[in-house]
Amino acid sequence: MLKKVTFLVALIYTIVLATVSLITLNNLPEVQISFADKIFHFLAYGIFVVLWYLALYYKFNLKKRKAIGYAFILAVTFGIIIEVLQDTMTASRALDVYDALANTLGALMAGIVLWMNKSLHVKNS
Repeated sequence: MLKKVTFLVALIYTIVLATVSLITLNNLPEVQISFADKIFHFLAYGIFVVLWYLALYYKFNLKKRKAIGYAFILAVTFGIIIEVLQDTMTASRALDVYDALANTLGALMAGIVLWMNKSLHVKNS
């Protein structure tokens, strides 16, 4: 069952991430952690890679190496597009090279973890 919904989960996550990245977020509490925004970007794009890897591997039957590579390229491309859209389509957001770097590093870290993991099995229920 889980294998069957991996594409849907990855797609929904992508839509939610794009929406959160492009809307104006008012009245949010201030987080008192240094670089909290960059940590969020790192984690969000790490999760992005894992979800798309699972979708590409299980739904589209790509080999592990290709699924990781495509998920990484998709994450980096998506992150750059979102940063450009923030600069061009929103009044409250701006392009931030450090956000794009955090996105890329999170995607890279997830790709490395997936690559190093010998076996990632999703149980079929």
